[in-house]
Amino acid sequence: MSLDRRIHFFLCLTFWISLVLGHMIDVKAAQKECFFEDLHVNDKMTVTYQVGAGGHLDIDFWLGDPLDVAIQKDFKSSTGTVSITAETDGRYTYCFSNEMSTLQDKVVSFNVHGVIYVPDDGTIAPIEREVRDLAVGLQAVKDEQEYIVIRERRHRDTAESTNARVVWWSIFQAVILFCVCGWQIYYLQSFFEVKRNY
Repeated sequence: MSLDRRIHFFLCLTFWISLVLGHMIDVKAAQKECFFEDLHVNDKMTVTYQVGAGGHLDIDFWLGDPLDVAIQKDFKSSTGTVSITAETDGRYTYCFSNEMSTLQDKVVSFNVHGVIYVPDDGTIAPIEREVRDLAVGLQAVKDEQEYIVIRERRHRDTAESTNARVVWWSIFQAVILFCVCGWQIYYLQSFFEVKRNY
């Protein structure tokens, strides 16, 4: 591999790595959060998102091209993956909308990753192709791990909430039991006292 090819390979890899982003945001009730990426023709971008907390764990998602024409719309989704290949140069916008909720804030975790298009004119080495394929596979594994972490957090919160409810219900039952026992003792005692008076 010549020096020019090595430099070209490492520049492409650096650009690809720079397109990988992971975020966790709070989307306030009745609000919308928007982000953008500047893409060129044939660049690829994938947005993976999941609602981690708030309300019914749903969010509206919108992805639009540079002319603000909707490419993808998801309504009340708790998780989703959207992949596009840019057909024109420009700024592609994606938004998470919580406008349907007037009370509940939502926590959204999302990843954005992409591949900058480099025309394959036969000069790309097979090892570079393999590295690109491995990078795409590694990103898919990373997305899946983040999805699992968020689900585990959600299940743990549900288990802790259920545990707290069981504890309070048990305390309530114990208080009711003591009250009923106290009332029965008092009633029986008063019953026998009344019998003695006759």
